[in-house]
Order: sequence, then structure tokens, then C-alpha cells
Amino acid sequence: MDVSEVVLDTNVAMVSNGAAGHAGLACQDNCINALDDIMESRRLLLDDQNLIIQEYGGALNMPRQPGPGDRFLQWLWRNQADERHCRKVAITPNDERGFDEFPDDPSLNGFDMDDRKFAAVAIAAGSSPKILNAADRRSWWEYRDELRQHGVEVDFLCPALMQP
Repeated sequence: MDVSEVVLDTNVAMVSNGAAGHAGLACQDNCINALDDIMESRRLLLDDQNLIIQEYGGALNMPRQPGPGDRFLQWLWRNQADERHCRKVAITPNDERGFDEFPDDPSLNGFDMDDRKFAAVAIAAGSSPKILNAADRRSWWEYRDELRQHGVEVDFLCPALMQP
């Protein structure tokens, strides 16, 4: 079975929990559906240093009444070592660019350093996965053309939030 792979920006799980006041119900529903799709039929790409999982854990709060993003994090803890559901991709820290795998392109100098791990994983994966984004306009939307030139495609789950 050939499973499509994706990279998930943390904001998708956060929006699914209702943690973004500027995101409406349609956006929240799109994010919940994306998480369900990952858990049911896709493979989530993660980095081999657990930076992405650490970010998810810091942004989501499993002990409280769990929302859809928290349930996703619980699923991830149980399935992170199961290659049917998750695949870890090696990325190499780089003091200047964040990661060696992140493009050495001056047009991307302003791209958010915290989001570079997601792009680095997408590039290093070798499977041309899409990065799922919900509410982050500053990096993903503003640099979408530059990222596309390096093979990074972003799926904007909440396109209305990308308008200035």
C-alpha cells in the first residue's frame, strides 16, 4: 500500500483545538479533517531529532479535556515508531540556515527560523510531501513561491486567513 506522506505545521493541531481566535469554524473543521486523514490514511513525517514532536508537545496540552489536536498528539505518541503511520527523516542542524537541508537561498533569509525544520524535513524526505498549514501567513504564505522553487509545496487549509 502506497501511503502519501505529509508534514504538519503545529498550527494545524492548535487551530483544531480552537486555540486560534481568528480562525473560524470552517478553518477549524478543515484542520480536524486533516488530522483525521493523517491518523487514518497518511504517513506523518517527523525529524530524527524530535524537534517537531517537542514543538507539538509544547503547544498542545494532553492532560486537560482533550481537543482534536490533543487527541492527535496522543495518537502520535502511540504511533511515532510505527512506520505505517510515521517516518523520521534525518536533518542536520546548521547555525546559519537552521538546517543544511533548508535552501541556501537569500530570498528565504526572512523565513521563520522555527518553521525551517518542517521545510527541511519536507525537502530531505525525498517523497515531495506537502506541508499542511492552517494559520501561519507570515512564513508559509509570504514565501510560498520561493519555497516552491525548491520543491516545497504547502497546502493552505484555511485560505481565507492568508489574505492581508
